[in-house]
Amino acid sequence: MNDTVPLTDPAPGPDPAARTIGPEQPTVPLVSEQPAQSERPAQLDAGVQGSPDRPTGQAAASTAPTAPLDPAPDRASTAQLSGVPAPTALQDPAPAAAPEPPAPVASPQRHDRRPPLRILLTILHLSAYGVVGFGLIGTLFGMLGTGIALIFVIGVGLVVLVALVYALFGIAWFEAQRVAGLYELDVPPLRLVPARSPGFKGWLGAVCRQSIDGRMWRSLANFGLSSTMGALVLFCAQGAVHGVVYALSSGRGADFVALVGSVLALAVIVGTALLHRLLSIAIIPAGVREKELTERAAKSAQQREGAVRAADLERTRIERDLHDGVQPRLVSVGMTLGLAHQKIDDDPEAAKALVAEAHTSTKAAITELRQLARGIYASVLDDRGLDAALSALAARSHIPVQLDVRMSGRCSRDAEAAVYFAIAESLTNAAKHSRAGECRVVVRMRDDGATLWARVEDNGIGGARVVPGGGLDGIINRIIAAGGTTALDSPQGGPTALEVSVPCAS
Repeated sequence: MNDTVPLTDPAPGPDPAARTIGPEQPTVPLVSEQPAQSERPAQLDAGVQGSPDRPTGQAAASTAPTAPLDPAPDRASTAQLSGVPAPTALQDPAPAAAPEPPAPVASPQRHDRRPPLRILLTILHLSAYGVVGFGLIGTLFGMLGTGIALIFVIGVGLVVLVALVYALFGIAWFEAQRVAGLYELDVPPLRLVPARSPGFKGWLGAVCRQSIDGRMWRSLANFGLSSTMGALVLFCAQGAVHGVVYALSSGRGADFVALVGSVLALAVIVGTALLHRLLSIAIIPAGVREKELTERAAKSAQQREGAVRAADLERTRIERDLHDGVQPRLVSVGMTLGLAHQKIDDDPEAAKALVAEAHTSTKAAITELRQLARGIYASVLDDRGLDAALSALAARSHIPVQLDVRMSGRCSRDAEAAVYFAIAESLTNAAKHSRAGECRVVVRMRDDGATLWARVEDNGIGGARVVPGGGLDGIINRIIAAGGTTALDSPQGGPTALEVSVPCAS
């Protein structure tokens, strides 16, 4: 689990464009403050600039002051979700370019030096490997045999085998760096596999996963191949030198044969250097491409799983809302109309009253159905965009909501829908569980318009936790399905801050 980067806040400063939207009672924006640089960034202030194209008339009228939210205490509880650190700072994005499609798996770029210099450097590398390579290989096999032989001796065999894994990693790291530097390949350096959990078990699991890391073993295979080629280069170099010395010292006809043998030995050395380059370029970067493809496959599987879970949670929510709200109301309408039918002849006035009651209940049921449909998808997203949809959402909120939306363009339908429903569920949770007096919603486009980022903060009691099937679980799965990440910061005593980040092209 990655350490969560503290949530940061934009620099405070008054701005008439920032607006506070809430329920029917009038509210005021949060009081501007100038917090010190060392203060906790989760403090809610009203000094965030609003969208430049937002009419200032949308700000709610003010009749009663609202107390500013206290700065957040030291965070005692931080949960990082989806395995990716959240964005660290709220920055004003530059004018966004059109979202680009996902780039294909990159192949390492090759910038060749002049062939003679490259061949000479390769020969020197192979010569060094021919001297020390098999000595290192013998040492590694010795450590392996010692570890296996002492595996039943408490602690000794395990220590030797762990040391062997780290020694293998060190050699593999050096080999990958050597090949990348020699042939100028754009490949990332090898890194140790991180532990998935703290403690001895987590560390031991990381060592076991390191021992089967594909990139490490590819580099080790290239190391063994380089050592073998280095031995061949040394043998041929020795033969070439002996041939030249023999040709110069013999003074007989055999000197021609010796010179030809020396030339052939030199040709083998050059050919070995060229072959080493071809094989190294094929082996070392292949591990990088394989890892990238594996990570993409894992992310795709995670997105599919998140989409399935999000759809299942949405279906369950719709069933619950229909069962608990619209269905009993419609049943009540039917029963009321039945009573009116019975009284229509004997007591017309009572029948009229019952029909009027049924009419009122029917309108309430229609309103609930509209709200239910809006929970499935907000049509205003397509018509007017995320900013307008969030304004309408904040206007329906049971607690005052301060909006700060800055979007230089539109994102994909799925990305905007994912962020919209994440914010909607967060506001619902704040109204139901947090005892918050107000909320603040900040939306930005980041990475030159490639990422849609949002943060929802409240000044409630905190302590929010992810429960399977709950609202936060639904937010996480919906964001994962859109290819994004989620970060929750909700210590006991509050405040609560939720950040979501989704690719605009998702």
